[in-house]
Amino acid sequence: MAQDDSAAKSAIRSFLSPILVFLEDPSVTEILINGPKDIFVEQKGKLTKTTAAFTDEDALKAAVNNIAQSVGRRISTEEPRLDARLPDGSRIAVVIPPCARNGTTVSIRKFTQSSISLKDYVKLGSLTPQGAQFLDACMFLGKNILVSGGTGSGKTTLLSLLCSRIPKGQRVIVIEDSSELNIKYEHVVSFETRMADQLGKGEVTIRDLLKSSLRLRPDRIIVGEVRGSEALELINAMNTGHKGCLGTVHANSAEDAIVRLEALAQGGDSQISERALRHQVGSAIDLIVQVSRFSDGSRRISAISEVLGSNPDNTYDVRPIFQMSRMIRKADGQLSGHIETSGQLPSFMEEIKDNGLPFTEESFALRKSS
Repeated sequence: MAQDDSAAKSAIRSFLSPILVFLEDPSVTEILINGPKDIFVEQKGKLTKTTAAFTDEDALKAAVNNIAQSVGRRISTEEPRLDARLPDGSRIAVVIPPCARNGTTVSIRKFTQSSISLKDYVKLGSLTPQGAQFLDACMFLGKNILVSGGTGSGKTTLLSLLCSRIPKGQRVIVIEDSSELNIKYEHVVSFETRMADQLGKGEVTIRDLLKSSLRLRPDRIIVGEVRGSEALELINAMNTGHKGCLGTVHANSAEDAIVRLEALAQGGDSQISERALRHQVGSAIDLIVQVSRFSDGSRRISAISEVLGSNPDNTYDVRPIFQMSRMIRKADGQLSGHIETSGQLPSFMEEIKDNGLPFTEESFALRKSS
């Protein structure tokens, strides 16, 4: 198996020789190919156009075809899309003509083995020390947390970081479409979905794996990305004694995230009413951590909110405990700003005290930067 991976890696490097320098550059996080002569890279959150190019469209298409074969997949005019994991863990997404009007379009999101600690995350300015301490306390207490953010905002990085703060002695089951989470923990069981073969057989979904995981004595269940009807299974797990479950969802705010989770859960095979489902969602999720990518390329936590069930008008009661201060652009173009306490006390304040965690009511008092 290792030899097969090595051969595939070597072949892929050969097929992608025009962009090999970017694949080997650790500062490059993503490579975007919009046809053979239009190639961009992302570094430090910023996109830059490069001078790299493939000979022509046929050369680029041949490279994509060979890569698909190397990872046991196929792409053709009948199946013009490819979404796969390369042997090094990087994610590749492809759309070919005629669907892609600019020519074969490719995104390669590079996988990094480097792990980041909560202390590193604070040093980078992505989170304040107090915010980090609060999230650490929430992981200790086994709160169910949804990490919300847009594409490329850093949800996977934050999820990996939070998982590293799970107290020792627990069994953690991780379920992903494509293995991206880099979790440093003693007892981790990792599952990955499988697409159907050319005959439409053999598909294994996140929902399938979630059902199986519930029979495998998990202490915590981590879903890399919730984007389908598996949301209902995750909500049920959270509501039936599985504390400290985590997942990510694509959304631009905490309020949008919880509504999106409900919408995804409605796709499950359930006759549950909308009102009952809303109650279950509101009971399942304790916290939503919003992570955002800002115009200066930085990725930061922009809010930590608690979900307190539903309001009388049947909307969700989502209250920020930490929220982003004013963002001020400095002379060098970088944005200055960080999350601050909102004045809202966590509903589990007594639980924090009972466990001897270093917070008081005063810790959450409203503080505004001048």
